Parts: sequence; structure tokens; C-alpha cells
Amino acid sequence: MYENFNADEIAFGPNGLVPAIAQDADTREVLMLAWMNREALVKTLKTGQAHYYSRSRDRLWLKGETSGHFQQVREIRRDCDSDALLLMVAQTGAACHTGNRSCFYRDLSGEEIQIPDISGTGDALDKLQSVIEDRRAHPREGSYTNYLFEKGIDKILKKVGEESAEIIIAAKNPSRSDLTGEIADMMFHVSVLLSERGLAWRDIAAELERRRKG
Repeated sequence: MYENFNADEIAFGPNGLVPAIAQDADTREVLMLAWMNREALVKTLKTGQAHYYSRSRDRLWLKGETSGHFQQVREIRRDCDSDALLLMVAQTGAACHTGNRSCFYRDLSGEEIQIPDISGTGDALDKLQSVIEDRRAHPREGSYTNYLFEKGIDKILKKVGEESAEIIIAAKNPSRSDLTGEIADMMFHVSVLLSERGLAWRDIAAELERRRKG
């Protein structure tokens, strides 16, 4: 990403930091404001994952390192004075440490505001993806999700195929609960597949939106 970029072009402040705003690349929702030093910016460019500098902890940190709510950086822009950055990201789960998708969930008086779900994926799928990403980042003994990741893509694809067949069988029967359960199983395994391939439900939602407008 930006192989010819020179970090000297960024006007870091006297404290060596520059404000960095994270914005959803698909919905344009403003998610959070953080800070970057030169190392955080270089690390972000190298890995494609958003890294920031914590002023309170006085260290570099990877967004999602404890929560699993990673930010895949699609584009980085700078303002006219090169003293502020805008990160266009694919956000997994919530951007805010409070559990809200955006840090800007209150009005000026401090009252929480109702933010419509414009993600196109729904809260349930976002939460599911967050749990899966967290398991991948922090493996747990006995976790079925980690078992799938350990076995690799072939095992994951096999499970997706099996769940597809079970959906077909359930759909031929009158039980709505059985069909609901099988579709839920499929959605879980597809979520694991998306994570394995570096995708998320937002990418699927973006593609569906593109087709809707096409």
C-alpha cells in the first residue's frame, strides 16, 4: 500500500502525533478518532490493519488486538495541510470500546442518539463476525471455531457444503424451526469462511448494494 509514500510529508505535531479519523469505506459513517505516530502509520501501511498510538498507554496498538474488532484499511487520505489523516476502513464489529459501532453515538448534551443501521449486514451478523475474529485472534482450547481454522480451508468448505445439503433437506419438511436452525448453522460456517479469506459480511452487503443499483 502506497509503496512510494514518504512519511516525512506528513506534518506530525510537536508530540510526534497526527489525528487519524476512521470512516467506514462503504457507508461513509464516521467511526472514531485516534492518533498515529510515524511508526503507527508505517505499520498500518505495511500490514493493511489500522495501528494507532495510545497517549494514555504510551505505546503502539493494533485496533482490535483485544476486542477482535479489527479495521482493514482500504485507503488513507490526508487533508490539505497534511496534518490530519482519514482512514477508509472495513470495520469488524464495533469501533468504539463502549460496544457502539461508532464513537459518535451521543449528541452535544451527552444524550445517546438513535443511529440507524446502515451497515447492510444487521447487528446479529456483525456480532457473529466479531466473535469469530476474536476467536481467531485469541484461540481458546476446545473452541469449535478455532478447530475449523486449524483444519484450514478444505475443512471449512466441507462444512459449508454439508450445511447446504442440510438446508435443502430441512426446506422439504414442514418444520420452520428446523429450517431456521440449519440456515443459522450455514451462516456461522460462511462467517468462518469469510474470515478465513479476509472478508466480512460488509463486503457481501456492499456487493449486494452494487447489484441493486446496477
